[in-house]
Amino acid sequence: MDFRISADDRVGSQPAKGAKPRASARGKASGQRVEPSIGGSVGMFVDDERSGGVPPNVPRAKAPKPPRRGKSRPAPQRKRSRSGGFLMGVLWWGFVACLWGGIAVIGVIVYYGAQLPSSNTWAIPDRPPNIRILAADGSLISNRGATGGEAITYRELPYYVPAAIIASEDRRFMSHFGVDPIGLAAVAVESIQARSVTRGASTITQQVAKNLFLTPDQTLGRKVQEAILAVWLEQNYTKEEILELYMNRVYFGSGATGIEAAAQTYFGVSARNLSLGQAAMLAGILPAPSAYNPKSNSERAIERQRLSLNAMAQEGYITAEEAKAAQIDPNQSVRTRVAGSESYVADWVESLMTAYLGEVKSDVVVQTTIDWKMQKDAEFIVKEAVASEGPKRGFTQGALVAMDVDGTVRAMVGGVDYQASQYNRAVTAKRQPGSTFKPFVYLAALEKGYTPDTLAEDAQFDYNGWSPRNASGKYAGTVTLRQGLAYSLNTITARLAIDVTPEVVVDVATRMGISSPLTPVPSIALGTQEVNLLELTSAYAPFANGGMGVIPDVITSIKSKEGELLYEASDAGPGRVIAPNILGEMNDMLKTAVEVGTGKGANLGGWEFAGKTGTTQDAKDALFIGYTAAMVTGVWLGNDDASKTTLSGGNVPANIWSQFMAKAHEGKQVASLPGGSYDGLLVAQQVIDPATGQVAIDPATGQPMTQYVDPGTGQAVQTMTDPATGQLLQLDPASGQFVAATAVAAPDAALQTGVAPSGTGFAPDVQFDPNTGQPLDPAGGYLVDANGNQIDPATGLPVGQVVGGNQVIQPQAIDPVTGYPLQGQNAGAGPVPIDANTGEPMTLVTDPATGQQVWVPSMPARMQPPADILVEQPPLENPGAQRTLMDIIFGDQEN
Repeated sequence: MDFRISADDRVGSQPAKGAKPRASARGKASGQRVEPSIGGSVGMFVDDERSGGVPPNVPRAKAPKPPRRGKSRPAPQRKRSRSGGFLMGVLWWGFVACLWGGIAVIGVIVYYGAQLPSSNTWAIPDRPPNIRILAADGSLISNRGATGGEAITYRELPYYVPAAIIASEDRRFMSHFGVDPIGLAAVAVESIQARSVTRGASTITQQVAKNLFLTPDQTLGRKVQEAILAVWLEQNYTKEEILELYMNRVYFGSGATGIEAAAQTYFGVSARNLSLGQAAMLAGILPAPSAYNPKSNSERAIERQRLSLNAMAQEGYITAEEAKAAQIDPNQSVRTRVAGSESYVADWVESLMTAYLGEVKSDVVVQTTIDWKMQKDAEFIVKEAVASEGPKRGFTQGALVAMDVDGTVRAMVGGVDYQASQYNRAVTAKRQPGSTFKPFVYLAALEKGYTPDTLAEDAQFDYNGWSPRNASGKYAGTVTLRQGLAYSLNTITARLAIDVTPEVVVDVATRMGISSPLTPVPSIALGTQEVNLLELTSAYAPFANGGMGVIPDVITSIKSKEGELLYEASDAGPGRVIAPNILGEMNDMLKTAVEVGTGKGANLGGWEFAGKTGTTQDAKDALFIGYTAAMVTGVWLGNDDASKTTLSGGNVPANIWSQFMAKAHEGKQVASLPGGSYDGLLVAQQVIDPATGQVAIDPATGQPMTQYVDPGTGQAVQTMTDPATGQLLQLDPASGQFVAATAVAAPDAALQTGVAPSGTGFAPDVQFDPNTGQPLDPAGGYLVDANGNQIDPATGLPVGQVVGGNQVIQPQAIDPVTGYPLQGQNAGAGPVPIDANTGEPMTLVTDPATGQQVWVPSMPARMQPPADILVEQPPLENPGAQRTLMDIIFGDQEN
């Protein structure tokens, strides 16, 4: 078979004109590669070059068609878009980044979440306890504790209070799950645009989590843990509960934690009674409590209020009209509550909580004795006096304490401005009392045996290098003790303190109620040792109440929030600290001090009152302590830096005292100061066994036996104790029934040979036998009675006097004026025994229960003062003349 190869079939030859393209090359674009195909003859792979080529004139043989392999054709090539490829790349890599970012976030959450305790141990910590302090009438004085206010429930608040907080702090609070992604994104965009952090993105739930569980550190770990805890809170508590936690524990500035504390601190109202404008202002404080609160920056507080009200209107909680009506005029200042003097009381009460209850672990309500009206009156009077007189006399501070005569505190001012200074000058500050301490020296002297009319020398003297001087520089010579105290003569007080000894003065002051430590040195007589105003005022209360010691008390009761009684005040106290007769003499001298002495600047119309002034060296302190039968009040003025003033106790302090006491006594029944009478009282004395001369012991109880004596008759009185109340009862001879009785202890001053006390029935110059207590005839030294009859020392009766063959037994008589017994007479039982404890002669009385006669201690006569220091004189017939003379000598002296 012959094969023909045409020219067209040659490698590298050009196709003839009009010739159709070959099937194998059909559809191929110019310049594109054509995949080779396998032909039906090997002739297609002849190397023309190696064969020498094909002559140009020789025609090509037609190649056979390749076999068909299907109908598909190659897809046409599309033009690619550059922007579409870029977007797909961004999406791809964005997806990859999100994937890895999500993995990283999960890793961070797991890492920091693993540092938290196990979730089954998470619990809401207890809120710090609140101490709610109330006045006597139930009005709120203040809240104390770590928060400054009690917790309040969500439903107790007006609807707009939580609405204001939500609108201002977390608008999507009611819809998010604890973390607000939308809020986070918005803050991120704002911060990027501003190139700084514009605001926080924490939700209310996150803030609760931070406040309850975490520290305030601004770290990534803390923020992650905050978010975890926020989600946990949302899963375990309702929105109302979370918002309630937030409102009760968020800080509002000025020491107020919680909505109730903030409402009381800034507006003086409960959160239950907040107005719309007040609620909006409190909500506006929260982003920056120190900068936005109305006390520190009124203008910013008003602007923040406007923003809060607008936010509430935008969220639909209130209308635009309501928002406008509630706004404060920017040109006006915000009227906030000013902490008054009652805050000093609240601080004092808070300091007492540990002593009364130990550690306070839950909310308590404290009922106090404070009279709200008296408290505000005292505050106003002290402030006005300091404002008007302070610049002229060089003082800036004042304090006042007022109490009932039983120690119940009714008002206390610790300073003129609590907001400027919380230092309590009535309780915490200790200052020299000056001459207000002198009554304790005179009390010690009277208990030793001196009287108000004892004479003493007002002149300079030296005692072991100490030489006291009178403040006026004047000396009056011989004066009575009454005059010495009234005109506050330092030399007289110093002589008394040396005579009775400083140790006794300390004992007397402590017994009266001074609790500060005192050093027994002679200068204590002039009030050189520091005490606080509260204890000094309470130490005057026994003069006003009849001689009973008091413990100043401001708390009536303490209850839990649920009403459980935790503490209740009792009437227990130190008991009698001054004998009635001594009390009468002290009140007589202290009345003279305000009538004609240094305290004559004090005045209280219609009431009998007494008191004492005090002015320390350079007038650094000026005091006046005065009292009536209803109330005791002490006033102090001075400077915190103890700088000198031109004050004296008799000018501004006495004026403050007069103004306050006039208001405090409005509506009270006028009463006189207690005197020196034992009327209505029984005297308790230990029973002495006549066989042994020792205290008789009750065989039933093993305790010393006590005998109660009627001071008017000297006879023992039948008594019993009410088994239900413990009240002492005495037998009323008229009705035969037991009635309530009041007993006092017999004075314990030692009996020595001395002048007969006034009113005993003996002549003033009759002396007593120290062994028997019987009067001595001044001529012969034998015993005589009031009529001059000789007394048999063996029987105590006039010599030779008998009745029916028996010696007469005379009843023991007591002088009703002084309260001292007329000297007892022996009933024939031998010599009168002497009490080994007191050195006093015993008194023979009849035991009403047994009918037997027993010896009991007598009420003693007072001791005659040493002649080389003081001289006793008969009572002055016209004391007023002597006082007038002192007025001439000392004139305007006030100390």
